[in-house]
Amino acid sequence: MISKDRTGSTMSRRQILKAGAGVAGLIAAAKLNFPGGAFAQDAGPEVKGAKLGFIALTDASPLFVAKEKGIFAKYGMPDVEVLKQASWGTTRDNLVLGSEGNGIDGAHILTPMPYLISAGKVTQNNVPTPMYILARLNLNGQCISVGKEYADLKVGLDTAPFKAALEKKKASGKSVKAAMTFPGGTHDLWIRYWLAAGGIDPDKDIETIVVPPAQMVANMKVGTMDCFCVCEPWNLQLIHQNIGYTAITTGELWDKHPEKSFGMRAAWVDKYPKAAKALLMAVMEAQQWCEDPANREETARICAKRQWINVPADDVIDRMKGKFDYGTGRVVENSPQQMRFWKDHASYPFQSHDQWFITEDIRWGKYEPGFDGKALIAKVNREDLWKDAAKTLGVAAADIPASTSRGKETFFDGKVFDPEDPAAYLKSLSIKRVEA
Repeated sequence: MISKDRTGSTMSRRQILKAGAGVAGLIAAAKLNFPGGAFAQDAGPEVKGAKLGFIALTDASPLFVAKEKGIFAKYGMPDVEVLKQASWGTTRDNLVLGSEGNGIDGAHILTPMPYLISAGKVTQNNVPTPMYILARLNLNGQCISVGKEYADLKVGLDTAPFKAALEKKKASGKSVKAAMTFPGGTHDLWIRYWLAAGGIDPDKDIETIVVPPAQMVANMKVGTMDCFCVCEPWNLQLIHQNIGYTAITTGELWDKHPEKSFGMRAAWVDKYPKAAKALLMAVMEAQQWCEDPANREETARICAKRQWINVPADDVIDRMKGKFDYGTGRVVENSPQQMRFWKDHASYPFQSHDQWFITEDIRWGKYEPGFDGKALIAKVNREDLWKDAAKTLGVAAADIPASTSRGKETFFDGKVFDPEDPAAYLKSLSIKRVEA
């Protein structure tokens, strides 16, 4: 038996060792710390907590759920803090600082950001801060919204009519702007792809500006931008406030596209590998919970809470459950482009997906032409840790991809990305800042 003190609390590992309980005692203690037998042969995490950042978006749901449902605690990490960040720039700055510098250890993050931060492309004085991607948090679930002044156009995938309207507005002396959330991030790349596919040069024909997600609706209301790209609940809230409408879901651009990731400072993971695994397992279990249709409404209501996104639940529920009212009379029930947290290998960090993000950031000048994306991916993408966590969790073999690549990807305009030949993809694009 494991000895207990006068309060009835289980003795610590150190106390057990001193008491001479031996290997049997250690295993018993581990089982108490990790229900379900997780880490049954392990001494447990090196630390009991970590500081994780998030932006007020529904694709941070796995972090909210892992905290609210006690899943972090289940895996021996009861002191995890899930901390709201004001913007993606703030997230970057706090990751550079790390918790030892009063920052954060990891975050719900735009997938390209750990690469840009690791390469020193978006950090102060271009000093790299090595990062790891431990998991993808979701597929799909973002949207591009357009202001009410373009209601008659019912802008959709084809931006040619939008281009004509923007040119007319510019000719009258007014500025035209597209908002995204971080230069080189996912929202930046989605809106650039969409604009460029219709002949709108995002660097010449329209001004791209950075607006934090939670400020998108308010800025659209006062006419700061003509369109924006962001995750929920801000697209649906825009419709509920009668300020604009949804042009497309980003899944219409690229079906089952990767979006946010669970990223950690490499130094933290290297220092606390068992704690990193515990965090990863908790996030993965939360992703499975969020994916369950029976839990979707509860997930939405958790997201809406004041400490997380702080919006009316009605701004979250429909799209979390797959119902998309575009605000134009078009309504899609059970949308195939609804956000995925686990289904379709949503959690697995495919290297081929990361290759696309780096290639698009080369396209728009965030990396120099010919940048060695594969070498950076080898440092940042930790699919090996994901697979190890999956095996410990007992994830079915069918849910663990055999390949690091999802293969060739096809976009709505017929362009094909081959991760084995990103240069060919770049050459096929008519609008870009750099040549392949």
